[in-house]
Amino acid sequence: MAVSLICHNTQSRVSSVLNRDVKQFGKKFMFDSNEETCWNSDQGDQQWVLLEFPVPVKVSELRLQFQGGFSGKSCKLEGCSKEANLEHIVDFYPEDNNSLQSFPIQDAPLVQKLKIVFESSTDFFGRIIVYSLDVLGEQAL
Repeated sequence: MAVSLICHNTQSRVSSVLNRDVKQFGKKFMFDSNEETCWNSDQGDQQWVLLEFPVPVKVSELRLQFQGGFSGKSCKLEGCSKEANLEHIVDFYPEDNNSLQSFPIQDAPLVQKLKIVFESSTDFFGRIIVYSLDVLGEQAL
């Protein structure tokens, strides 16, 4: 049974924050279950979110909610064990809307680091706005 893999021990990093205003647009807002708050990247190509889990996990689904007009257009998921280099897992292509979108991940390897790369954005300046991010799957036994 797939459960949310994001917990208080999950560490996260992001490529940028709009105007470096982490109090208003920081990464923590992707995980706070508040539909009024969001992570807002600064402009530029290849924005990303990096998650490091406390134990190895097997990812089965990725859930993202963007703000329409600031969605990822072409995205990829990368992962690796704690000390290894990131390797490509899957490409995915979100729709440009405000709804919660789900991306099933088939045959994902066991990983401890997961990187979501927004290779391109529907925003002309490359900004990404994420209201909600969740990773579902199972912890390794």
